[in-house]
Amino acid sequence: MMDKGKYVDVQGIQTHYHEEGKGEPLLLIHGSGPGVSAWANWRLVFPILSRHYHLYAPDVVGFGYTERPENIQYSVDLWVEHMIAFIETMNLRNVSIIGNSMGGALALHVANRRPDLVKKIILMGSAGIEFPITAELDAVWGYTPSIENMKKLISIFSNDQSMAENDNLVKMRYESSIEPGFQEAFSAMFPAPRQRHVNALALTENQLSKIEIPILLIHGREDRVIPLEKTSWKLSQIIPNAELHVFPNCGHWVQIEKTEPFIGQVIEFLKK
Repeated sequence: MMDKGKYVDVQGIQTHYHEEGKGEPLLLIHGSGPGVSAWANWRLVFPILSRHYHLYAPDVVGFGYTERPENIQYSVDLWVEHMIAFIETMNLRNVSIIGNSMGGALALHVANRRPDLVKKIILMGSAGIEFPITAELDAVWGYTPSIENMKKLISIFSNDQSMAENDNLVKMRYESSIEPGFQEAFSAMFPAPRQRHVNALALTENQLSKIEIPILLIHGREDRVIPLEKTSWKLSQIIPNAELHVFPNCGHWVQIEKTEPFIGQVIEFLKK
């Protein structure tokens, strides 16, 4: 399967997405790294998870191959409404969601606004609560395209430092970050000072405490982008039906560094 999927009109936005498998619907929402797309985030889990679920992985507006309408103002509100509209356009009933990083925050906002749409949520290295921005997240959102900068980001994302020496991975992510329109949209989303973007993604403790959907929080212990103690650990104590699994020797890229055990956790949680 290539990185090009299908398109669907979601409230006037030509939305690019990947779809595979059959069974219960499972929506996968990617994170906010430079050059990111649904496929870049989820390509390793797709072949296995699609044997168990009907997978849908859209490119959130402003990312990947989804249309970037002129003069659009990127905001959490826009992204959340785009995901809700995608769920409704695809007619996904009782959908479970896996959200990675920023995508986790979007999943929580969907659950807060439209709990009727959502069955269960898996959050992975997720934002969604206020925390002091890390230097590493600041570097991710402040990325300017170069091979050297992409190498630095990969060493930030992964606990396994040999990944930053993988020239194919570095080249693939760098090239996707300079596709037409990608960097222009990305640099417009997270201008400095960047603490405000962390806060914009956050829900209040009161909102979080009212989400009754079962939630599995998954986090890499060595995550330097979104630190475990300030985010998933806190979320696990506020959200009523949340459980937390921490992977040791793992950075921000759980689905890449711990692909098979991560998938095992997802399947186990969703079949309860």
